[in-house]
Amino acid sequence: MSGSRHVVVIGAGISGLAAAHRLLDQTTRVTVVEADHRVGGKLLPGEIAGVRVDLGAESMLARRPEAVTLARETGLADHLQPPATATASIWTRGALRPMPKGHVMGVPGTAAAVAGILSEEGLARVERDADLPPTEIGDDVAVGEYVAARLGREVVDRLVEPLLGGVYAGDAYRISMRMAVPQLFEAARTYTSLTEAVREIQAKATSAAPTPATPATPTTPTAPVFMGLRGGIGTLPLAVAQTIRARGAEILTGTPVTELRRNPTGGWRVTAGDRTLHADAVVVATPARAAASLLTAEAPQAAAELRAIEYASMALVTLAYRRSDTEPRLPDGSGFIVPPVDGHTIKASTFASHKWGWIAEEDPDVVVVRTSVGRYGETEILQREDTDLVEISRGDLREATGLDATPLHTRVTRWDDGLPQYPVGHHARVARIRAHVAGLPGLAVCGAQYDGVGIPACIASAYAAVDQLAGDLSGVQELTAHPVQSLHGGAGE
Repeated sequence: MSGSRHVVVIGAGISGLAAAHRLLDQTTRVTVVEADHRVGGKLLPGEIAGVRVDLGAESMLARRPEAVTLARETGLADHLQPPATATASIWTRGALRPMPKGHVMGVPGTAAAVAGILSEEGLARVERDADLPPTEIGDDVAVGEYVAARLGREVVDRLVEPLLGGVYAGDAYRISMRMAVPQLFEAARTYTSLTEAVREIQAKATSAAPTPATPATPTTPTAPVFMGLRGGIGTLPLAVAQTIRARGAEILTGTPVTELRRNPTGGWRVTAGDRTLHADAVVVATPARAAASLLTAEAPQAAAELRAIEYASMALVTLAYRRSDTEPRLPDGSGFIVPPVDGHTIKASTFASHKWGWIAEEDPDVVVVRTSVGRYGETEILQREDTDLVEISRGDLREATGLDATPLHTRVTRWDDGLPQYPVGHHARVARIRAHVAGLPGLAVCGAQYDGVGIPACIASAYAAVDQLAGDLSGVQELTAHPVQSLHGGAGE
């Protein structure tokens, strides 16, 4: 691309902003158009009781390079901060129990790894895996279906479901193993025993650990799994937006795009608010339904596939307490996850002041706790008033931890249709969308609905889209072959 080319990026979430950042590396003139009044999408900074917090995603996977590298490139290197504690619990069968080690997204390598979480019957069922005949996976399979067939439903209901629920707010018995846990999918196609496959994944991770002569990097197994930013993950899109503006990009907020059409002589016409933008190329970085609306005229088949993508809604409840009111009730650790099979309303809680040192430093007398509510198909709970969600969260926290203090302040942040669902066959749907879009010169798509819902996945999707515009399909091919796994990083991740 030459510097005279103009590319319009539709959507200023982290995917759209990352796309603009990469486009500017190619000396392209860039305009970013966003319907909302702010940039950042699901990354939202805020405050409670005078303390800065995240009101959306609160951490990013650090074993992939994209997010950490983008933070460094946009002036946030000194703000990168790993969790102060990574010790988490599961609230199950009436108690907070230590989160087991030796598992891959809740799937254990041995029965001993999940002792204390499963019943004696459940542990015995895990041990039967080695004696079972092979289970056919085919082109894709639901995580819960496959794991239950090999290890029993108890593993799914008490471990896999709450972990996947924290990432997708979805149903483990519907979620694609190929997309959601790709390393397990590939290993399960090679090994007859699922527990053997898990042990092999763990052995490879251990063998890849750095030696003293090769110090840890953000992508090695001994480095932190997750990373945060002082001031919150919500500061990342703000920093990216500031950087790309300084490099000459224009960002239009509060400007919905109502039409996207190809010009008869080449290029694209973008109707954005009261402006008409003429572009050599367009990157559509909006959620699926908005993308479908934009693509209906020029790529109706891609639009139909995008409309079929379902989303889950959720809410985050943030509570601030006096520290003296939380002691000794609030346990150590970063928080806990909650299996839905136990019948509680919240699906996770993060002790934010324990997890992030910068929150505790901002006001040592304030303790911030987050809970998340809402899974795929749960509509009634999210129709409740904010005050009801606060009281429900307080009730579950009281039952789980004994914390019965009255919060200083509370905030409820609702994310309607916030998380795309990845059912079995999602990879094939994404391939069809990209194939339809590829037939239109100068058009590419990116976002959480394609290759993974985590921040590194969104950035990787954006970079692949930009490279596709330049004729380089290697990024798209890599994501197609190896989707970016997202892990549970806390309440609402």
